[in-house]
Amino acid sequence: MTSDSYVALLGTKGGPAIRPGSSMPTSNLLCMNGQKIVVDCGLGVTKGLIDQGMQLKTLSLILITHLHSDHYLELGPLMHTAWTAGLNTQVDVWGPEGLEHYWNNFIASMQADIELRIADEGRPDLRSLLKIHVIDAGHVMSNHGISIDAMRVQHPPLVDCFALSFKSTCSHVVFSGDTAPLDTLADWASGCDLLIHEAMLEAALPALFKRIGNADDRLMHHWMRSHTFAHDAAKLATRAKAGALALHHLIPSDDPDYGEKEWKAAAAEHWHGELHIGYDGLVIPLPSDQSANGT
Repeated sequence: MTSDSYVALLGTKGGPAIRPGSSMPTSNLLCMNGQKIVVDCGLGVTKGLIDQGMQLKTLSLILITHLHSDHYLELGPLMHTAWTAGLNTQVDVWGPEGLEHYWNNFIASMQADIELRIADEGRPDLRSLLKIHVIDAGHVMSNHGISIDAMRVQHPPLVDCFALSFKSTCSHVVFSGDTAPLDTLADWASGCDLLIHEAMLEAALPALFKRIGNADDRLMHHWMRSHTFAHDAAKLATRAKAGALALHHLIPSDDPDYGEKEWKAAAAEHWHGELHIGYDGLVIPLPSDQSANGT
C-alpha cells in the first residue's frame, strides 16, 4: 500500500531538451499531511500528475525553484489544463521575481481561447485563479501543518535559485534545487528524512556535450560551476545525516552507456544509506502519522 505521505519524481532529467528514449525535465509531486504540492513545472508535469492519479481541479499550491525553462515551462499549460478539467479555486504559486511576467504573457498568448471558453462554456476567469507570491530565503509559508522554508543556493548566472524544505510533525523533505555543491546546504538540511539532490555523472559529460552539438564551451563551463557531481551530492547527504538520498535532475539521464549501476557507483564511496536513482514516476514513501502509529 502506498504511504499517504510520499514524493513522486515526475520528471528527472536535467536540462530542457528531450530526445527519443529520454526522461522528462524537472517536476515533482509532494504529498504530506494530505496536502498535494507541486514542486517545479518542467515539460511533462501535467501528464506526470495525471499518471499519479491526481485530479487537476484540486491543484492548490505550486513552488518554482528558479527561472530556467526546465523548471517552469509548463506552469501556464498546467494551469490552463487544470482549468478545463474543472479548477475553480485559487492556486497559490511561489517563485522567484519575474515569474509574474511569464504568467501575464502566457495569459496574453491564450486570451482568445480563455475569453471564448468563459463566454461559451460558462467557466470562471482563469486569470483570477492564480496568485503569484515572490519567494525569498527564509520562511516561505505554513500550510496544512507543513512548514515551508527556502534557502538561496548557488546556480550562476541566476541569483534567485532556491532549495526548499518541507517539514511536518512526521517527516522532513529537502529539495536541493539546481546548485553547485554547498556545505551550508548540508547544515540547513540536517537530519532530513529525504534529501532530493541534483546530480551530474562526471564521466558522462564529454559524451553528452558532443551529443548536444549546438553549444560552445560555455555550456560545459555552466555545468561545472552551477551543478553538483553525484559523488559530491553523496558527501553532502552524509554530512547532513539524511535518512535517504534521491539523485534527481540527472545530467545525463538518457545515455544508454550510463545507467543505474554507474550512478550508484559514483555515490558508493561517500554514501552508505538508502539511495534512489531518479526516474520518471518514482514514488518514495515518507514517514507519516500512519507509519508512526505502526498501522
